[in-house]
Amino acid sequence: MNKYSFTVLGLFLLFNFGMTQLQAAEGSEYVDALLNNQYLIENARLIGLAEESYDEGKYDDAIEYANQAIQYAQLSDEFVALQLKIREASDAINTAEARLNWAKAIRTPAETYEKAETAFEEAVDAFSEENWDVAKESALRVLAILADLPETPVLPAQYLVKSWISTRDCLWNIAGKPEIYGDPWQWRRIYTANRDKLPRPNDPDLIHPGMILDIPSIRGEIRSGIMEE
Repeated sequence: MNKYSFTVLGLFLLFNFGMTQLQAAEGSEYVDALLNNQYLIENARLIGLAEESYDEGKYDDAIEYANQAIQYAQLSDEFVALQLKIREASDAINTAEARLNWAKAIRTPAETYEKAETAFEEAVDAFSEENWDVAKESALRVLAILADLPETPVLPAQYLVKSWISTRDCLWNIAGKPEIYGDPWQWRRIYTANRDKLPRPNDPDLIHPGMILDIPSIRGEIRSGIMEE
């Protein structure tokens, strides 16, 4: 063993790690975090010790450090592979959740929605149990079930107010419905659009069952019809 061959070994370990993991990861900050994991840092330290030992003529020590460096490079590869798997599962679940929310907002048929919801719950449960492969597969199944959803929403342009006792209808709760805005803080938009038809225009808390409220578009979404359910 000579210094040249040892240095090549060290560079090969780093190169092999960098190429296999950088091809799988995107985003410089994320890649930097992966490349600075504890195992690769220890790998670099051991390579330095091996080269130092070689320079001092301690060849047995140099070989031992080199072997340890290889082990830590392998641990680093395993660590990064795991982190990538976790990220893939997390990204798939986030995408599935957004698609499921979309399905609810456009009132997807109950049977289809329930199948997707069940698959999503399986994905979340698997993720919490650190079963990354199953989590990803279940999340992708949600996307497959909802693959035929229209990309353009068919959302209500009006809303029929029901009784407080049965539905807790108020501007806050109405704005929070997925079919309306999915955000209760948007209640003021409904109030502004319907102020003149309220029993007391200056009192947004007073609405009556049977009233039909206009729901203005706020993000360019297409709206038509009335939501009566």
